[in-house]
Amino acid sequence: MIAYINGKLAYKDATYVIIDVNGIGYHINISLTTYSAIKDLENCKLHTYLHVKEDSQTLYGFSTSAEKKIFLNLISISGVGPSTGLMVQSSLSAEELQHAIINEDVKTIQSVKGIGGKTAQRIILELKDKLAKEEIVTGTTSSTGMNNTIRQEALSALITLGFNKLAAEKTINNILKISGNQITLEALIKQALKTA
Repeated sequence: MIAYINGKLAYKDATYVIIDVNGIGYHINISLTTYSAIKDLENCKLHTYLHVKEDSQTLYGFSTSAEKKIFLNLISISGVGPSTGLMVQSSLSAEELQHAIINEDVKTIQSVKGIGGKTAQRIILELKDKLAKEEIVTGTTSSTGMNNTIRQEALSALITLGFNKLAAEKTINNILKISGNQITLEALIKQALKTA
């Protein structure tokens, strides 16, 4: 419903922020991962999810679309609500969570406050195949989110220019492997256009 909110950070806390957009303050709950990414910024854009219940409407925000995707995967599981989803993302990095799920590491997931053995097993059971296919997290650096954002934007641009999605993905992945995180979006698209 509200895909993202872009504005001035009027208030920052480790668990929530207030973003001022044209005089309206949006209270958005965040994870520690997102807080770390935005704590030094004056303005920011957060990808959001609006959780609607009978008695409340709560916004959850994420610094990257990849983090939001993991959150949506988590809350799709019975017994994992938005607060628990944020707790998981505050306790484990995206890489740690994906690694734990793919390797069926129940102990690591269970180490998160509020997650019991059965819930940890359910998370693994329901997300293992999905995460392995989607490859939400690539690499192990803290700039993974940035890398994924550039990757997605470049892919979108190439598809708009008429390139086949699979061929474009392959080209982008090859360029990112060689250049690592030292490439701009413009340079990535230009290079992909030359090699695709």
